[in-house]
Amino acid sequence: MTSSNPGDGETRQDDPPVSVGGRRKQRVSMADVARLAGVSSQTVSRVANGHPSVVGATRDQVLAAMRTLGYRPNSAARALRYGEFRTIGVILFSLSSTGNSRTLEAIAAHAAAEGYAITLIPVAARTQDHVMGAFTRMGELAVDAVIVIMEAHLLDSVSFTLPPGVHVVMVDSDAGDRYRVVDTDQADGARQAVEHLLDLGHRTVWHVAGPAESFAGERRAAAWRKALEDAGRAVPPVRRGDWSAESGYRIGLELAEEPACTAVFAANDQMALGLLHAFGEKGRRVPADVSVVGFDDVPGTAAWFVPPLTTVHQDFAEVGRRCVQGVLDQIRGAHHSTPGTTLVPTRLVVRQSTAPPPADRA
Repeated sequence: MTSSNPGDGETRQDDPPVSVGGRRKQRVSMADVARLAGVSSQTVSRVANGHPSVVGATRDQVLAAMRTLGYRPNSAARALRYGEFRTIGVILFSLSSTGNSRTLEAIAAHAAAEGYAITLIPVAARTQDHVMGAFTRMGELAVDAVIVIMEAHLLDSVSFTLPPGVHVVMVDSDAGDRYRVVDTDQADGARQAVEHLLDLGHRTVWHVAGPAESFAGERRAAAWRKALEDAGRAVPPVRRGDWSAESGYRIGLELAEEPACTAVFAANDQMALGLLHAFGEKGRRVPADVSVVGFDDVPGTAAWFVPPLTTVHQDFAEVGRRCVQGVLDQIRGAHHSTPGTTLVPTRLVVRQSTAPPPADRA
């Protein structure tokens, strides 16, 4: 039996027959769609591949013909012809954190706008075996590039080889000497938070840090310490949470007993929320008695805390856009996969959770 040329992503005509409109017939080809739509096979190919040159009524006409005939482009054949699957893999640990979920949302949106699909490759546990398993699985999937949302130090002790031709961008990592990295400017965001509180007149700033294994948490903590040292201020003992509101609440109960604590910088908004609850329970008014600054500016959330939270805004949409652009530049040959870090700026959003310290403690 003969088969049509699969080069442009059309289905082979010697596939098993299917039922269309109550009649059994061979699987439809690109030529069938072209005849029904009254266009060329090349135009159908461009629509099937998401090419931006086909717009308006012509595109709608082709899509309607595809639906009528039940035409499904053959992605494997398209990959053989064009050398790409138009799919980006994303490896990450968890969607529970604000940063991961918002970044993944942005990656998916920008990838779709470029005509690419997303394949999510979760890592079940933070162990070498599970990390290695994720990369092994990635090698078995049809992806053109990978965006890794993972602490880079976990890769240091894991021996893995990326599949040939797969391009990589890492997120929120200090591995710019080995990979292409896109990151929020963690250090500058923390500096802005500390300087804001010092400018209000607070003698020093206490810090609720993220987990020790977190690159973002450690980068924010280091910047907090440096900002205090540069200003010649005392550096209080760091209190470490786990990103949860519960851990912020627990630490807040302790800090509420510290009379000298008039300003706290929390490494994320959830821990800041816990602080607000703890201070409220202990009769420490925010911001009259103690000021609180968070980090993230969770959309639709931070502004509705009581009081509304002063926090460092992270542009997760821009992080996602730059990640996608980074892998597409590599796929399209615009740039080689050379190491380096791209920082997305942060900005302080001042709301009602910060104020000058009480007069008797200023």
